[in-house]
Amino acid sequence: MSSVIHVTLPHTNYNIVISPNSLEYLGEHLTSLHLGQKILVISNPEIFKNYGETVINSLNKAGFKVFYHLIPAGETYKTLESISDVYDIALKHRLERSSTLLALGGGVVGDMTGFAAATWLRGINFVQVPTSLLAMVDASIGGKTGVNHPQGKNLIGAFYQPRLVFIDPMVLKTLPIREFRAGMAEVIKYGVIWNQGLFEQLETEKSLDSLDNLNLEIIQEIITKSCQAKVDVVSQDEKEAGLRAILNYGHTIGHAIESLTGYSQINHGEAVAIGMVAAGKIAVKLGMWSEEKTQRQEKLIKKASLPVTVDNNLKSQEIVESLQLDKKVKAGKVRFILPTDIGQVDIRESIAPEVITTVLEEIK
Repeated sequence: MSSVIHVTLPHTNYNIVISPNSLEYLGEHLTSLHLGQKILVISNPEIFKNYGETVINSLNKAGFKVFYHLIPAGETYKTLESISDVYDIALKHRLERSSTLLALGGGVVGDMTGFAAATWLRGINFVQVPTSLLAMVDASIGGKTGVNHPQGKNLIGAFYQPRLVFIDPMVLKTLPIREFRAGMAEVIKYGVIWNQGLFEQLETEKSLDSLDNLNLEIIQEIITKSCQAKVDVVSQDEKEAGLRAILNYGHTIGHAIESLTGYSQINHGEAVAIGMVAAGKIAVKLGMWSEEKTQRQEKLIKKASLPVTVDNNLKSQEIVESLQLDKKVKAGKVRFILPTDIGQVDIRESIAPEVITTVLEEIK
């Protein structure tokens, strides 16, 4: 039941392997990449407790010399200080240009490990082994790496592609339900921006709010279609010169909400869900798509038990002001990704602040 997606970019190629019950064979997949002997595994304590031993045994068995370093879980640790700790460990174990940093964890671990790999010795091998649904379908693919600045998310970073993305959907069994739902926000996003068939498939499912309500075949299909959607976009626009910006659907207002709540009250997927609801309503006000379609989107978001309203404690004006700090601002203009149909979006600039404010007030 394995599937392999080939990613072809101007300067590099790599595979995304999606294979259930296969974590113990990770080492075999890495041997074909002709990496150096040393691998530093970066993870967080919870993930490492569940899967660290399996991964390290697999790598040892394949002949690699393995070290590991754990970073506390959570967006608040996605900082330059955490990266500095990784550099210290890399220096301690004398990691060389041929060595590898392997991310075992969710999006935070993947982003930080990728940034450390991009900058240690000006670039060493990097492998992604995502363990959250959000990381599987989004964060681990496409080469965006980075850390947060106190005033904004992912303001410090680099584009740096992995040598391999290795996904075992069975590790989702230990994922907290809230994190599973957060990942489902990104899956719904791909349905809205790129793959109408995926959107309609999600509509046929009774529930999207837990792994228990979806069989393995459906999960495999959802992950594969989502990964393929991202690969389709990234392979056309690796460095976000144009098309790739559509992957930020729901993220403009979503990032502002995350930032204003200190990355602690609301997770990334929840923020994106609210951002998608807002973007849909803005599109309706601008006459770009229909009320019926925004209702269909909202129904899917609710089916995944994700939020569709903004907390009353957040002032709409603060959210609008925070948008100016978004890294996607161009010549002082905030770029919005707005839907025009199921499976299609448009990139718009210069949305009137009063339109945004009105929508934010409507969804409180």
